[in-house]
Amino acid sequence: MVYTPQELTTIAEAPMLTGLAVAMVDIGIVSTAIEAAALSKEIAGVAKKYPSNSVIQAVFSEAALKSGDIKLQKPDVKPEEVESGALIDKAIAAIHTALSLLDGKATPAEIVEYKAFVYACADAVAHAAGDGLFGSGNKVSDKEAVALLKFKAALT
Repeated sequence: MVYTPQELTTIAEAPMLTGLAVAMVDIGIVSTAIEAAALSKEIAGVAKKYPSNSVIQAVFSEAALKSGDIKLQKPDVKPEEVESGALIDKAIAAIHTALSLLDGKATPAEIVEYKAFVYACADAVAHAAGDGLFGSGNKVSDKEAVALLKFKAALT
């Protein structure tokens, strides 16, 4: 299936915004950096993890990323969105938009794998750093656990 550059961008935004939303529920200078690295690693490895998924290959393969077709801008995140939990809602809306775009274009198996990848981004961020000094301590905070539950519900 061929996707437009806008569709590719929409498909790419959901996992990135999901990971960002989890990272932002508990902000810390060191832990946020560790979590950003975990999200980057998850995204960088997804094309190898799902080599036969045409959706993931179209968006996250090395060739796709080098093509310049996908325009990823830093999400516009307002402090009040983080504090109110609206950023999680914004990520869930991005997930729903991406999934509705894939409906009828991707195979059911590809959609299942895409959903697993989106959740893996959130999960990797939640488990990347603890709430203690320099990212030590409890890995998944209460706020992150709530965010994970919301994302799991949105992806089922």
